[in-house]
Amino acid sequence: MAKDANQPTECAAIFVVRDIAASLAYFQRALGFAISFTYGEPTFYAGVCRGAVAIHLQAASQTSRPPGASSLAVFVEDADDFHRELVERGARVLKPPATYPYGMCDFNVADLDGNTLIFGSPDPGGGR
Repeated sequence: MAKDANQPTECAAIFVVRDIAASLAYFQRALGFAISFTYGEPTFYAGVCRGAVAIHLQAASQTSRPPGASSLAVFVEDADDFHRELVERGARVLKPPATYPYGMCDFNVADLDGNTLIFGSPDPGGGR
């Protein structure tokens, strides 16, 4: 089948943050992301990645959007295991894993500015 050149190939959420350096350190240490790039001197835009998930960080001084107003849902193999890892890393967990009627087990984590990542996995029981 021919490739459709008009189809998106990747995406990245953009989180507005107050302090790029502190945010990069938090994403590495507490969430296990790697820095994929930095831009500007001093840095005012950067990217982090873990697996297929890419998040760009933009300095609040460079946009009219407020810091801490973004969220992103990330799907993982096992939310409970992923939660344990992030707790050990020192992540700011807002809500522990719970299973919901929509068939997912998920939990919420905040970055330093309050941007929220929701990590979830399908509930093998289909929701309880």
